[in-house]
Amino acid sequence: MFKKILVANRGEIAVRVMIACQELGVKTVGVYSDVDKKSLHVHMADEAVCLGDPPPSESYLNIEKIIEVAKRTGAEAVHPGYGFLAENPDFAKACEDSGIKFIGPSHKTINLLGDKIEAKKTMIKAGVPVIPGYQGERQDVDTLIKEGRKIGFPLLIKATAGGGGKGMRIVRSEDELEESIEGAKREAKSAFGNDSVFLEKYLDKPRHVEFQILADEYGNIIHLFERECSIQRRHQKIIEETPSPIMTSKLRSRMGDAAVKVAEAAGYTNAGTVEFMVDGDLNFYFMEVNTRLQVEHPITEMTTGVDIVKWQLRIASGEKLTIKQKDLTQRGHAIECRIYAEDPSHGFLPSVGLIKKIEMPIGPNIRNDTGVEADMEVSSYYDPLLAKLIVSSENRMESIMKMSWALSRYIILGVTTNIGFLRQVIEHPEFKKGNITTHFIDDYFKDLLSKRQTGLPLNAVISLAVYDALHSQRQEVVRFKEADPHSPWRRLGRWRIGV
Repeated sequence: MFKKILVANRGEIAVRVMIACQELGVKTVGVYSDVDKKSLHVHMADEAVCLGDPPPSESYLNIEKIIEVAKRTGAEAVHPGYGFLAENPDFAKACEDSGIKFIGPSHKTINLLGDKIEAKKTMIKAGVPVIPGYQGERQDVDTLIKEGRKIGFPLLIKATAGGGGKGMRIVRSEDELEESIEGAKREAKSAFGNDSVFLEKYLDKPRHVEFQILADEYGNIIHLFERECSIQRRHQKIIEETPSPIMTSKLRSRMGDAAVKVAEAAGYTNAGTVEFMVDGDLNFYFMEVNTRLQVEHPITEMTTGVDIVKWQLRIASGEKLTIKQKDLTQRGHAIECRIYAEDPSHGFLPSVGLIKKIEMPIGPNIRNDTGVEADMEVSSYYDPLLAKLIVSSENRMESIMKMSWALSRYIILGVTTNIGFLRQVIEHPEFKKGNITTHFIDDYFKDLLSKRQTGLPLNAVISLAVYDALHSQRQEVVRFKEADPHSPWRRLGRWRIGV
């Protein structure tokens, strides 16, 4: 096992990795930008190094700086978390070239699976089902229009080097095709420096179902079952659960076998996620591989008892997988909600400001993965994800009820969050029935998203009033003590004049 690793990330995922390291007796090096100097992950690290200015290009995306810090501090390995450099093959190669272990797959594997067209070609050769579409090299608009007509409508345009919904367009008729292609290519060029796109059939009633995999460096590969990730806004997940409400033993076996076959075809090592789309008839199709730790990994840990981050460290340090597929089982049902600093009533616009107070729910089988605390500044430089709330119970309905209860007791003051919106989704009748698709929010919350909400929820107003009252009392006490530290009135404790 490593003696020291560098965590090349921030926020809740950096904290999560550091906790796993601490439990294994591994020292950690944290990195941070100027605006993150008071962040929780900086306090948790055994040592922390400032990367400089807040823009990601000058800090968390700066490969040269991070490699230099790793060398200077004697870190044997780098854990990239998710986002930033986690799926950057150049970063993985830079680590390898510097004699630093990259905790993840090789740069060649990341490069292969990061190119969605090459990844699909590889999976077709391996016999893994893929969505019908066009992944050709010819990228002129006329060719793409011609191929789009062959596929039929509706269809989906996706950036070859994309992610997070950037460079993605849904085209419902031929009249929209040319303009959508040009728009997708412009956005892809701006976001990724590559305007290549591919086309695929848009599925009816699509669900997003993914399988967690673990693969060691000796050819042993297992899957840790599925996660349902269909509740999304702007093509990004906000609620995940496992098991999936649609899953049967037969379907799970087929999809799990396909996920392992994907890993074998790509020469995959370490933790990763094979993502599938499932249509209304329960046909599944390979979509992509996320070559990193997923945001939603805790629900898999809650139902399997497997610590995925620790296994990332073990595999990267050369250990063999000791878990066998036949020995893995799931217990109960788990749900995760992502807590964002954003305003659902204004198109999920990110919110910035100072967190004045944060109070997280506690109870049996409730887990809080967080990277924030009171008096921390939420800046506009980074993703607005603040924390993750995870619950588990014996069955799906009990987990829904527990999540609703937990969200009702989650308090963050100072920035706008999506906590109230998450509770509305969790309590929606169709969600409870398991009738969910990737269109769920658009289908059932269109009025909420288009309606401007004024004022804060009543419970938030009450909480803020109580906080302000208590805070002002503390300030008065401090001023009183500073003014007259020897006053006998200080010995009387709390008192007030009756009227």
